[in-house]
Amino acid sequence: MTTAYDVPAELLIRKTADKLMKLESCQAPEWAPFVKTGIHKEKAPLEKDWWHIREAAILRKVYMTGPIGTMHLRAHFCGPKDRGSKPSRVRYGAGSIIRNALQQLEKAELVQNVKGKGRRVTPKGKSLIDNISREVLQDIIKENPELGKY
Repeated sequence: MTTAYDVPAELLIRKTADKLMKLESCQAPEWAPFVKTGIHKEKAPLEKDWWHIREAAILRKVYMTGPIGTMHLRAHFCGPKDRGSKPSRVRYGAGSIIRNALQQLEKAELVQNVKGKGRRVTPKGKSLIDNISREVLQDIIKENPELGKY
C-alpha cells in the first residue's frame, strides 16, 4: 500500500491541492489574495492557488506527524526576517492562515481536533492522502518505468 512516506512531497502536495480545490468547504477566503504568509515575508504570494497548496501542505504535515498543534505548524512555515544591517532572526508563519485552513479541513472531515493535543487526520483524510499517493506513484512509474521494481 502506498502512503505519503513513499512519494515526493512536492508532487503529493500539488495533486492534493488540485483535489482540495474541488471541495466546497475548502475555498480560499476573500482576504487571501492580499495577505502575507508570515511576518518574515515582504509580499503576498504570487501564485493564484497558494491557499490550496498551503492547505495541502498542512494536511500532509498533520498526516505525517499528527496530532500536531497550530504553534508547531507555525514553526514549520517559519522563515528569516530581514532586519537590515542586524542579523536575521527566525519568525513564525501566519497563525490565522493555519487556523482557517485547519478549520476548513475539519469542515471537510479530513482532520479532527484532539482535545489538548492538536489535530490529527481522520480515516477519510488518510484515505484521500493514500489514494493521491498511489496516483502520484503511478505517474512517476509511467515517466520512469525502471522505478516500477521498487
